[in-house]
Amino acid sequence: MLLQHAEPATGNVSNARSEVPVYAWVVFTLTVGLLLSDYMSRQVLNAVFPMLKATWSLSDARLGSLSSIVALMVGVLTLPLSVLADRWGRVKSIALMASMWSIATLGCAVSASYGQMLLARAFVGIGEAAYGSVGVAVVLSIFPARLRATLVAAFMAGGALGSVMGMALGGAVATQLGWRWSFGAMACFGMVLVVIYVLVVTEKRLMPLSVASGGQETGVRERMRVGALLKRLLSTKSVACAYVGSGIHLFVPAALWAWMPSFLNRYYGMVVGSAAAGAAVLVLVTGLGMVVCGNLTDRISKDASGRKWNCAIVYCAIAFALLMVGFQMPHGTLQLVLIGGGMFFSAGATGPSGAMVANLTPPSICASAFATLTLVNNMLGLAPAAFVTGVLADRIGLLGALQVVPFAALIALVVFAVGKRHYQGDLERVKVLREQASA
Repeated sequence: MLLQHAEPATGNVSNARSEVPVYAWVVFTLTVGLLLSDYMSRQVLNAVFPMLKATWSLSDARLGSLSSIVALMVGVLTLPLSVLADRWGRVKSIALMASMWSIATLGCAVSASYGQMLLARAFVGIGEAAYGSVGVAVVLSIFPARLRATLVAAFMAGGALGSVMGMALGGAVATQLGWRWSFGAMACFGMVLVVIYVLVVTEKRLMPLSVASGGQETGVRERMRVGALLKRLLSTKSVACAYVGSGIHLFVPAALWAWMPSFLNRYYGMVVGSAAAGAAVLVLVTGLGMVVCGNLTDRISKDASGRKWNCAIVYCAIAFALLMVGFQMPHGTLQLVLIGGGMFFSAGATGPSGAMVANLTPPSICASAFATLTLVNNMLGLAPAAFVTGVLADRIGLLGALQVVPFAALIALVVFAVGKRHYQGDLERVKVLREQASA
């Protein structure tokens, strides 16, 4: 079987280019806007965990499964749907995906049981499955390569901001109108954004930007067999470590995003609205950390790309230390400050790992490479985080479970250290292969 992949133009781009067309920023804004809707639809659930627990008498494991099922669907389907998006057209695929997750979120609002809610949440995940990889491929295709880590981090930080909005607005709406209206509000927001995106963004308008950025047109395709594609996606030890390290380190923020509203509700006595708002602030801190860490990584590694690995290692170490100490502290302001500090760095390796994947894979398979990254991020981090933490919470309490979570950052640190050891040699091999391919 043959697969087709669009050329997203992330490879041979002049670092000297200083100006970016205004329309590129418009596309970036709208694409991130849909990412906000994506995560608002995904994370509004966490804001109403206490209400759902009371309504259907659910265990923490079942609550966690409602969150994890979305990431599980994303992990399972991201690669095949990303390949289809490359073939069918990224803009049309984005519009279809956003429509699906918005309609599925509306389905959550009318669910009458845990089973119906679980099914609706699964369709939310199906709709969101390829959005991360396809959306970031669209963005990277129209910007200079020198902005990679910043763009990847900013794009992913949109997920954190969407989580903030989903938690804060969802909690506020639920307090006033009930949890069903929280899902309904997120669904309406997504549908409005889909209409705007379809009216403003087209493949035809993106094509000149891709060419101007130094790459090939989005309509140009490269055909290769499945085996060859997989071989190029996993061509080196260092790119495998970038995938795995990124996935494992995201277990930490995913678990904290899912359970912080419940943590504040149970241990600080906050009502649902206040707990959701407080958790939203901490999630916002995570998003801010993504952007700051991504930009800092670009600056530090400007003249030495290998420093990206050092940055990822340091971010994981700081997150582990602060969260370990924070969750051991007595409840109070100091505990929340330390937890907030740990959350700032908990997703800090997102930008560096994304940039390393881009550096170690050919530009012709950028969408598939980021689909692979998305798959690993979900299967190792985002999908199991809420469920595993919920299972632990049923056995040792939510606080005890959250005290275990930071060890994922320590494991990711080790994986990044292994990748750093092989990076320079792998980078040279990839460079030779690219030169041979272009000869």
